[in-house]
Amino acid sequence: MQKGSWFMVHNNMLGINSSKNDFILPTAKEVFLAQFKNQLKVRGLLVKKPSDELKELNFSRFPLKINLRIKPISQKGNISLLLEVICKVNSIEYNLKENFEKDCDHIIINQTWYPIVQGSMTEIRSLLEKSGVSRIGNISFQQYLTLRRTQEPIIQDEVSKLTLNKGSIIDNNKINIPLFKGTLYPYQFQGYRWLRMISKESVGCILADEMGLGKTAQVIALVASETLNTIKPSLVVAPVTLLENWRREVKKFAPSLNTIIHQGNNRTGFYKHLRNHHLVITSYETVLRDFSLFLMLDWNIVIVDEAQAIKNPHAKRTKAIKQIRRRTSIAVTGTPVENHLLDLWSLADFAFPGFLGDLHTFQSTYQNEVISAESLEPIISPILLRREVKDVADDLPERIDIPQMVGLTDSESQDYETIRQQAKEEYGRSASLVSLIRLRMYCTHPLLCTSERQDPAQFSKYLRLVEILEEIVVNNEKAIIFTSFTRMADILLNDLSQRFEIPCDFIDGRVDVEKRQDIIDKFSSVKGPALLILNPRAAGAGLNITAANHVIHYNLEWNPAIEDQASARAYRKGQKRPVNIYRLFCSNTVEEAIDSKLQKKRELSESVVIGTDGSSFDNSDILEALSKTPVS
Repeated sequence: MQKGSWFMVHNNMLGINSSKNDFILPTAKEVFLAQFKNQLKVRGLLVKKPSDELKELNFSRFPLKINLRIKPISQKGNISLLLEVICKVNSIEYNLKENFEKDCDHIIINQTWYPIVQGSMTEIRSLLEKSGVSRIGNISFQQYLTLRRTQEPIIQDEVSKLTLNKGSIIDNNKINIPLFKGTLYPYQFQGYRWLRMISKESVGCILADEMGLGKTAQVIALVASETLNTIKPSLVVAPVTLLENWRREVKKFAPSLNTIIHQGNNRTGFYKHLRNHHLVITSYETVLRDFSLFLMLDWNIVIVDEAQAIKNPHAKRTKAIKQIRRRTSIAVTGTPVENHLLDLWSLADFAFPGFLGDLHTFQSTYQNEVISAESLEPIISPILLRREVKDVADDLPERIDIPQMVGLTDSESQDYETIRQQAKEEYGRSASLVSLIRLRMYCTHPLLCTSERQDPAQFSKYLRLVEILEEIVVNNEKAIIFTSFTRMADILLNDLSQRFEIPCDFIDGRVDVEKRQDIIDKFSSVKGPALLILNPRAAGAGLNITAANHVIHYNLEWNPAIEDQASARAYRKGQKRPVNIYRLFCSNTVEEAIDSKLQKKRELSESVVIGTDGSSFDNSDILEALSKTPVS
């Protein structure tokens, strides 16, 4: 019988050399029997006890338990998922990749030989085969999810342990983004990298950054970066109030993208027309009306903005949007859970169908309780990115200006056009600021031009205000709202106090000066969300309202100095959080003309105070404002 001799292979395995220099890699059982049971025949070779030949080695009788670990890593600024076979000895982890690849079920660690639990290597190999994973190392997101769904206890999932902001693994360094012209903050570069990883895997996700952190810019960066590599268009579905804002943001950040708003009476009925654009922007209502049209196209990325609009899985709009064919899905929302955990299931079902299981199983597993929410976080974490202002405060400026351009509906546009034509006929080329008052009133709210009573949220601009406030209220924060029209202040006070059931108050010329500080003190002392409605002239200077970190200019002022003084009520010394400044104005109206003029004045000189009566506006400016029309 041939003799064999023991030797170490790569210092981490045992092998046997025969007298003919043939090599075998014995199993852990064969080594164990030779060492501890004196069974000294191994595959026809006569051997000694391993310890007689390898005196520097110790031999353990106790097998090591092994695990399949999945962990996120950052490689050259990109996120990857790494699959490893590991074990622990004295709380120190060791990688068994080489042993696994050589199908070796034992290991040498620190001069001690250990067997591996019998059958565990075979168990892992079978699990990987069933999951479509051919080797240890980098794996795709799809493979990770397939492995995770098995719920095998041998899997050690470190991806689900990531915080929702993913800051620990995503590089925030600047990189060149094809066709993207804007400047992103470091955390936005992280968001873009994460979105790109998700998109490359042809899966989907929920981008749930807090309000004011620039989710739109991150999504536009992704769409721009993919435009050169696909012929498929991408689709943005958003509230009608945000369509024009999306178009302007795309023009700002990615001007070379061919973009179209599919909305209104003049929208196309031919799918080939939509296919000729890089990006199509439409509303939830239009998706329902033109459902068959949207089904005729294969979309690259479908982005759902203010995605809480599809939180009800039984709603027609939700069902319709989920049927649209797409390669990648992105749900964009600052409030992934508004009232119930079911909200999150519906968003995840759009972003990644099946990720949280079917609806019945989800509802029976996760009751709407804090414990269920906590247990759900590590499960949803792989497809949800959420950064809060406090997480990225070092990246942010102290003041964040967020222009909110609102497009009017077809009927609103016609009503505005009627008032505009009346003003032109009445004043002609001798138009003055007085001729624009009714147009400004209409843009503030049509109820200012009539004695009718109706739900204020039927007007597009007011509806956008409500959408902004919904997120502020959900986050338990405070806002001050400026309007120069007394009746508008009354509308805001009466409606918002009932709509949100939170404290609301006002300060304008009707409030005695000596009572104003008491109102501010009361507002500041509220624990939780509250709203304060102010007239920019009566309460735009001298008051300190740092309890609010959101300022909303509901209608624009002629004078930028008045607006800036008003913003400074919250954006001032003593404010400990970044302040979001929202400026709402209707596109293609007198408000856009005012905004354009004032922005130019600001650019010329931040320090020049323009006359408070609007005297800096000459006749040509007024005529230009009067010529603006939302009717195409």
